[in-house]
Amino acid sequence: MIFGMVALISMVLVPFLFWRWTWFGRPLTDSQLEQYLHDDSRPRHVQHALVQISQRLERGDPGVKRWYPRVAGLARHPVTELRVTDAWLMGQDTSSPEFHQALLGMLQDSEPLVRRNAALSLARFGDAAGRPELQSMLRPFPLRSPGEGVLRYRLNVRDAAERGTLVARVEAGGKEALEIRSPLPGKIQVKTAVGGAAVKQNQEIAMLEPSADHVWEALRALYLVGTAEDLPDVEWFTRPLREWPPRIAQQAGSTAKKLRERAPATP
Repeated sequence: MIFGMVALISMVLVPFLFWRWTWFGRPLTDSQLEQYLHDDSRPRHVQHALVQISQRLERGDPGVKRWYPRVAGLARHPVTELRVTDAWLMGQDTSSPEFHQALLGMLQDSEPLVRRNAALSLARFGDAAGRPELQSMLRPFPLRSPGEGVLRYRLNVRDAAERGTLVARVEAGGKEALEIRSPLPGKIQVKTAVGGAAVKQNQEIAMLEPSADHVWEALRALYLVGTAEDLPDVEWFTRPLREWPPRIAQQAGSTAKKLRERAPATP
């Protein structure tokens, strides 16, 4: 059962990763892959190479190991989308110590989507270091103001947001307005500041309800590495919820059962 869950986790990570309207299906020769993987001037070339390495890993090609040092080094690349893809890819070979180490470092990434993919990949290693990040995937995410000024919302409660969606602006006198964009997919659960009122830097302005895909992936990862301490978060999703697919409650039930089995016996 555990091996089946690992395979499923590797499958559901993929929709997170590719830039919209981009397809990386064209096969690359070894020399092209080498060139693309080191082409920092074209991040999409690097991402194309990462996807190709992933496909070769799925076919059991041992030749891709020659590029492992470069793949692990991309954990510090300045382009977020590459780090997101990189974190996913490194979860596909759980025998690699350098991948394992790089993923642990990615738990400190500034971007939540990178941290989440790293936590999900670490679960495939059987490493629970990403449990706090997995827990956060089951909880609302706070959106904060990047500076001081007057808050102007662009979305309403229950409006959907994708990564990069403009949620609000902060107007600061004659200066250019500051944008507050969602770093994750989800829905605006509640506004925690008043539109048209002044806000301070780092003040919370809204809570973002997690997306169903993020919740599902976190539940599957916690099946592998969760503990009884995760039960309150997991059990909240065991009841059918309006607007949520039935698979969420089903997976939450399976994960909660596994966590209870894993809990130490009470003397």
